[in-house]
Amino acid sequence: MKVGFIGIGTMGSHMALNVRKAGHEVAVHDMRESAAGPHLQAGCTWASSAREAAQNADVVFTSLPGPKEVQLVADELLAVMRKGAAWFDLSTNSPTIVRAISARFAEKGIAMLDCPVSGGPVGAQSGKLALWASGDQAAFDQYKKVLDAVGDQAIYIGPAGAGTVAKLVHNCAGYSILAVLAEVMTLGVKAGVEPLALWAAIRQGAFGRKRTFDRLGEHFLMGKFDPAAFALDLAHKDVTLATELAREFKVPMKLANTVLQEMTEAMNRDGWPKRDSRIFMTLQEERAGTGIIQEPVEKVQEILKRD
Repeated sequence: MKVGFIGIGTMGSHMALNVRKAGHEVAVHDMRESAAGPHLQAGCTWASSAREAAQNADVVFTSLPGPKEVQLVADELLAVMRKGAAWFDLSTNSPTIVRAISARFAEKGIAMLDCPVSGGPVGAQSGKLALWASGDQAAFDQYKKVLDAVGDQAIYIGPAGAGTVAKLVHNCAGYSILAVLAEVMTLGVKAGVEPLALWAAIRQGAFGRKRTFDRLGEHFLMGKFDPAAFALDLAHKDVTLATELAREFKVPMKLANTVLQEMTEAMNRDGWPKRDSRIFMTLQEERAGTGIIQEPVEKVQEILKRD
C-alpha cells in the first residue's frame, strides 16, 4: 500500500519506520529533511512537501505539533488526495477543528479520521501504542492493517472528534492523578516514611492492584453504589485523617482538600453515607448536566476483557 507520512519528529519518526517495516511503500515529509536519514536507509522516499507525500497515496498519516499545523497541512492534502483515499491524523488536536476538517474532506469523498496515539516515544518505537480512531468507520476497517503497523491497540471510538476527546480526557486525567500523587507522596515523606517504602506500600494497596482507569467500571460507569464495597462515611473518615495529618506537618494539600469537600457534600445527602464511597463522583454528573452514567454490566465487562 502507498503511504504518505508527514511529520517525522519524536513520535512520527518511529511510527513511519514501523509502517515501512510492515512492507508498505512510504513517502515521508518533514520540515527538516535531515530527519529522514533513517527512513531513506529503510527504503522510504523523500517528499519535498506535504502535497507531494500525499499525491499518490492510498492513506496519509500526519504526526504534527498541534491544531495550527494540522490546519495548514489540511489545505495541501485536500488539493491532491484522490477520492476514496484516507487521512489519519495522529496528532493531539482540537475536536472542533477535527470535525470541521473531516466535513470538508467528506465533501470530496476523502475520509479524514482523527487518530491520536498514546504510549510515548518508547511505545512509538516498539509499536506498542494505543490508537483511538474516529470518523468514517468503513475507512478504519479498510486501513486497519496499516494502523496495526503503527500500534498494537488500534480501536474505533466513534464519529469524528471522539478519538481526540478520548485523548484529551486521558491526558488530563493522567496529569491530574500525578498532581494528587505529588501531594500524598510529600505528605508521607514529611510525616516520616522513607520514599521507596511508601511507594512499595501504596502501589500494592487496594487501588494499586488494578489499573486506575479500570476501576471506573466497577461502580461509577454502572451507576451502581449499593451494596457498598467501601462505604462513603468510612472513606470520608480516611481522607479527613489524611488532611489533618497534612495540617500537622504543614503540607499543602489543595487537591486532597477539594476531594474532602466533595465527600463532605455527599455525606449530607440523605442515605449516602452508607452507600459506596464512589457515590460522591455523581456530584460532578449533576454539575455537568450529563445525568447519571449507567452502562450495563455486560458491556463494562466486555471492555475489561479486551486485554
